[in-house]
Amino acid sequence: MTTTTPAHPSGAAPNAAPGDLTADEFAERLAPMRREILAHCYRMTGSVHDAEDMLQETYLRAWRAMRGFENRSSLRTWVFRIATNTCLTHLEGRRRRPLPTGLGAPAADPRDQPREDLGTPWLEPLPDALVWAQPPVDPAETTVHRDSVRLAFVAALQHLTAQQRAVLLLRDVLAWSAAEVADALDLSVAAVNSTLQRARAHMANVQHLTPMEPTDPRHRALVERYVAAFEAYDIAAIVDLLAADVVWEMPPFPGWYTGPQAVGELIGTWCPAQGPGDMRMVPTAANGLPAFAMYMRDAQGRHAAFQVQQVTVTDDGVRHVTVWFGAELFARFGLPAHLD
Repeated sequence: MTTTTPAHPSGAAPNAAPGDLTADEFAERLAPMRREILAHCYRMTGSVHDAEDMLQETYLRAWRAMRGFENRSSLRTWVFRIATNTCLTHLEGRRRRPLPTGLGAPAADPRDQPREDLGTPWLEPLPDALVWAQPPVDPAETTVHRDSVRLAFVAALQHLTAQQRAVLLLRDVLAWSAAEVADALDLSVAAVNSTLQRARAHMANVQHLTPMEPTDPRHRALVERYVAAFEAYDIAAIVDLLAADVVWEMPPFPGWYTGPQAVGELIGTWCPAQGPGDMRMVPTAANGLPAFAMYMRDAQGRHAAFQVQQVTVTDDGVRHVTVWFGAELFARFGLPAHLD
């Protein structure tokens, strides 16, 4: 389902109550929240596709219920309440979306051929362009927002129950009071506080990396070398750029790998590239960090969509790489299926 907002008339009264607005005018009132709602639904579901559907369902539910909006809370609070409960309904009976490192298995042997697991609903990347189309007004606020969609954070959320996710996000990301959360989720304040305590205890165990800022000259230099190494299919150069405790994972393959030598052996053994020029890397961004769309030379000599890599760079080098396969991802990132 595509997320499109209807054309909006210009005559909507800015202070009109939702019940006095047409459908288009109501959508216009919600438009400034659209990216925030999408990010919230992504954190809840771990899927951009599901988040887009939940955004549309939120708009529909809000439109149907707008006559019941009595201004007892802000319009934003009311809409996020609807979005949260829409996600909770969607998540009933559904499996969590992990990354390979979240399955609990030890690191895989790079000499073994990776095997796909297409039955697992994997955590999906969030293209930055869906959430940050304009430069931030307040860099401090943007830092908090980006942290809230970091892949490690969203992956950890998937280990919580749906209700724990909702409580944690409403309290710690949206900064709602316990009373507001209790009212939104039809819980007691005591139940909210107990749920939040359990959720925070789990999240405290998540490994927190401090990625180097993309504006740092060291970051730019390392990333340029990383891209050049892949495009030259220079495995020794790739290995040289990896941190000693680097982690490499690539859903839908459940195996994950750690250490530069293991990652180098994985690429050297199973990557379909044959030599320099077979791979081309196009910069993009996902979950608030740099990412690269890799195009692989096909049998016809064209470079076709192959994988998207999200790269976490720290002072120690490339520390974590998450790779997603599937040409359908490229359209979501606004990228072509082939390079000229």
